Amino acid sequence: MIFLDNRFVLILTFCFLIISCSPSSSDTIIQEEEQDETPIGNETTPNILFVIADDMGLDASPGYDIGTRKPQTPNLQNLINTGVRFNNVWSSPTCSPTRASILTGKYAIRNGVIKVSDVLSTSETSLHKYIESNTNSEYSSAVIGKWHLSNNENHPNNMGIDYYAGSLGGGLQSYSNWNLNINGQTEASTDYVTTKTTDLAIDWINIQTKPWFLWLAYNAPHPPFHLPPNNLHSQGVLPSDKASIDANPLPYYLAMIEAMDSEFGRLLNSLSQEEKDNTIIIFIGDNGTPNQVLQGYTRGKGTIYEGGINVPMIISGKGITRFNETEDALINVTDLFATIANIAGVSVSKLNDSKSFKSLFTTSINDNNRDYTFVEDGNDDGSVDFTIRNTTHKYMLFENGNEALFDLINDPLESKNLMNGSLSSTNSAIKNELATKLKEIKN
Repeated sequence: MIFLDNRFVLILTFCFLIISCSPSSSDTIIQEEEQDETPIGNETTPNILFVIADDMGLDASPGYDIGTRKPQTPNLQNLINTGVRFNNVWSSPTCSPTRASILTGKYAIRNGVIKVSDVLSTSETSLHKYIESNTNSEYSSAVIGKWHLSNNENHPNNMGIDYYAGSLGGGLQSYSNWNLNINGQTEASTDYVTTKTTDLAIDWINIQTKPWFLWLAYNAPHPPFHLPPNNLHSQGVLPSDKASIDANPLPYYLAMIEAMDSEFGRLLNSLSQEEKDNTIIIFIGDNGTPNQVLQGYTRGKGTIYEGGINVPMIISGKGITRFNETEDALINVTDLFATIANIAGVSVSKLNDSKSFKSLFTTSINDNNRDYTFVEDGNDDGSVDFTIRNTTHKYMLFENGNEALFDLINDPLESKNLMNGSLSSTNSAIKNELATKLKEIKN
């Protein structure tokens, strides 16, 4: 009997200990309330700021070896210091095809925009519409800045862009006298376009109440090379007449890049620290540098040589754990479609001609590694020039049947066409491999 009583006492003591150590219902409520104070979206729904510079090649960009005169761009340099710089990104050699390929995730030969000012069909599914449909409208989205996919005032909205504000065409007649389109309504603007574009971006971000995706497309530094306000650049006092610009356009071009960097920095500074910490930033050039201000390369914008299609891309911010690192993976601008959709929470690794490279944000191992990347360039007569590369060599097929093969590892500036002479057995095999793969993509 005494044994049973002792056991009973032990049981009561054990139960008391359990009860005294367990949280009360009020404690549980407090813990849950504390958890609710942490924004759930911070880990899964970062803001996405996608910035396009117009006609800015590697030779005009910080962090790349090509080019001897660089603009002063502290904000872009900070992105490099806190993110990943990509070395082998291929775009189309002109504005419209690059933008259409990013927006649709398709090569130009599949979306119909193969040359400047081709119109993108509204039957295509835009990146913004794709994200909206596959995230239950979790994001607010906008395009602010240069469009260049149609001159129709309603075209951006018809492509599924909820808010559009910017200039519809390619180049502006003047950086301080231009037509501003806001959701189909056009008005004249005399504000310096880089500044106005930034103002519009800041105003739009300030009224958002949920995660946002902003496609911010600066006109700069696309010609004409008009002098920015002096407080936005460090190129010194320059004459602003056309004759002076034409005689020496490079400092004006660099000044426009510096002005863009200054205004981009103003945009970043307008964000609260919390919002900045929850924003991923992708910066890219849409094609190479115009030939009149080109450095290092012999051929630039408008050609399928490296000076026309190898563009800068820097990614920094939320979710990036590789700081001040370079990445040599082959990337095509079409890949931004799947990658940005991934960032927004869509579970897609490949779609159309797009392959997500989101894994490269945290590791040098690419889950969707490209063995080849491909670019085409449409001519006014309807013919097309094509180029394709692997990790070492690049093959080019021109509309007149001419061919070229370059060893990009040993000849990054494409000074020696290996097909001007007898190909070695190794180079012949590489040429045939690339030509075969090119044919497959075209068909």
